[in-house]
Amino acid sequence: MSIVFKAIVSAFRDLFRLGIAWTIVWPLIASVLFWLIVGFIFQNNFSEIIYQILGEIGIGEWLRNLEPDWIASLVLGLFNLLMFIPLVIVTTLVITAIFVLPALINLVARRFYPDLKRENGGSISGSIVNAIMASVIFIFIWIVSLPLWAFGVGVIIPFVAAAFMNQQLFRYDALAEHATKYEINRICSENRYSLWGLGLLTGLVQFIPFINLLAPIFTALAFIHFGLEHLKYLRMKEVAKENINQ
Repeated sequence: MSIVFKAIVSAFRDLFRLGIAWTIVWPLIASVLFWLIVGFIFQNNFSEIIYQILGEIGIGEWLRNLEPDWIASLVLGLFNLLMFIPLVIVTTLVITAIFVLPALINLVARRFYPDLKRENGGSISGSIVNAIMASVIFIFIWIVSLPLWAFGVGVIIPFVAAAFMNQQLFRYDALAEHATKYEINRICSENRYSLWGLGLLTGLVQFIPFINLLAPIFTALAFIHFGLEHLKYLRMKEVAKENINQ
C-alpha cells in the first residue's frame, strides 16, 4: 500500500480510536459563527463587493436592474454562499492547523511513532506564515475563478483549491515538531506529487455533506501519518547508509 493511501486509512481509523469528537466539532462551529457575525455586521459591504466582482464580468448592472427583486436577491445570495463556504473552510483548516494539530501530533506520535525523535525543525512563526500564505492564495483562487462558474469550468476550481490548501497548510505543521529543517525541505520536495494527491483526496471529503464535518481533522490526521511515516523511512535510510559507509 502506498504511503498516501496508508495515511488515508490510518486517518480514518484514528477518527474513531483517539477520542477526538469535540476536537472535530469546535473548529467548524467557531468558523461558522465567526463568519456569520462578520457577514451580519458587514452585509452591505459584502453585497457591494459582490456587485463589483459581477460588474467586472459584465453582469453587475444587469443584476441590479433584474425584475422581480427576489430573483436578484436569490442570485446575490448564491454568490454570498460561494464566498461564505471557502471562508469557513479556510478558517476551520487554519484553526485546526494552529490550535488542534499539535495535540493530534502528540496522540499519533505517542501511539504509532514512539521511537521517532523530536528535532523541532519548525516554529510557531513558520506555521503562522505558512497558514497566512496558504489562506491568501486559496481565497484568491476562489475569487479569480468566480467568473468561470458562468461557463461551467468553475466546478473543478474548488477541488484544485482544496488540494492546494490542504497540502500547503499541513505538510509543514505535520513535520514541524519531529523533523529538522533539512528533513522538512527534503520530504516536501521529494514527495511533491504525493502531497498534492493526498491534498486532493482529503479535499474531496470537504464536498460530501455531513461527512465534511470530519474533513479538517481527517485531513490533519492524514498528513500527520504521511509526514511521520516518510520521516521514519528517511531516517532508516540515513542509518543504513551510515552503516554501509562504516
